[in-house]
Amino acid sequence: MEAKSTQLKRSLGLPTITFYGIGTIIGAGIYVLIGKVGAEAGTYLPYSFLLAGVIACFTALSYAELSSRIPMSAGAAIYVYRAFSSVRLSQLVGLLVASTGIISAAAIANGFVGYLGVFIELPSVWAVSALLIALTLLACWGIQESAAVITVITLIEISGLLFVIFASGQGQAVNDWSDIVVLTDIDDMSSVMVGAILAFYAFIGFEDMVNVSEEIKEPSRTLPRAILFSVILSTLLYVLVALVAARTMSIDQLSVSEAPLADMVITAGYSPAFIGLISLFAVVNGALVQMIMASRLLYGMANQNMAPSLFASVNQTTKTPIIATVFVGAVILVFALWLPITTLVKATSTIMLSIFSMVNLSLIVIKLSKQSQPQNVISFPMPFPIIALLLCLWLLSAQLF
Repeated sequence: MEAKSTQLKRSLGLPTITFYGIGTIIGAGIYVLIGKVGAEAGTYLPYSFLLAGVIACFTALSYAELSSRIPMSAGAAIYVYRAFSSVRLSQLVGLLVASTGIISAAAIANGFVGYLGVFIELPSVWAVSALLIALTLLACWGIQESAAVITVITLIEISGLLFVIFASGQGQAVNDWSDIVVLTDIDDMSSVMVGAILAFYAFIGFEDMVNVSEEIKEPSRTLPRAILFSVILSTLLYVLVALVAARTMSIDQLSVSEAPLADMVITAGYSPAFIGLISLFAVVNGALVQMIMASRLLYGMANQNMAPSLFASVNQTTKTPIIATVFVGAVILVFALWLPITTLVKATSTIMLSIFSMVNLSLIVIKLSKQSQPQNVISFPMPFPIIALLLCLWLLSAQLF
């Protein structure tokens, strides 16, 4: 291996990176969390996903512009450095982003056990360990190979969600549409907001995309479009699934389910085998993308002298940062075996909201400073990052207090 002399390979185009983003966004959120969101928001869980999606969309616009201005693998860490010229602050943000990838992948790995139980009962320690070892080997193999796997699985995930929407739509209604779409008092909004805090975790995948900037063809043009496509399509799918979930399942049943989409299909009179298998693919996909994100972030930070130099090593054959990937895989395994999924999800959401707040603030500072920018950069009006910052701070304060 050689540090820094071997470069990452630019092999990802718009369709591939868009599916990469959709894959990490929908991988865990809807397949694992919908029951947890329902426990907080009740029949109004579609509003929780919609609110979380709106907040994510505003921040996604900031990421889209910053990724166009600064197409580098360290992502948020570099954005913060360009705004505030503080190495320590940038290092802190970078480490926080890496930690969210690790914690998120650990949460997703826990979700894997629930859907595996549809087919076979295995001790969670063995199931989680086997999954993470296999994904670490795949992530070390190559980004093009990993991205191809992610694209195929993402297409399978989307077909699975469409099947759930269709199957549940044929089932007997438990709740009337009026109970789902009509908010009657302020307590309903409070429940929606609490549910949105959990649901927000399901949207954080778009920030993973900026950490593979150096493996994307024409990143300044391709990456912003892919980010926006991913968030919009994922939000639409989330809301549709949440609507049929609230209509066809009781909240008590949904909130305790370890495999909520499989239970939705069973309630509608269909076999859970098909959606159970797809859900396994979805969970695997989400964990793989998070692992790649965290390892590429460590690589990017090491190249900027913000992390130990050994993480900048790129294998000459695979063109992947193997040391960073193995390190990330090992830490994910420890967290997955140590902490329950709800704790992991809440920790991820809190950290990501803090990071999103810093990224939005960084874009505001960069815009105000009139820093020079390359030609053909995608740019949005100043009110957008300001609104994004305020929304993130609002949701963060609601979560903390």
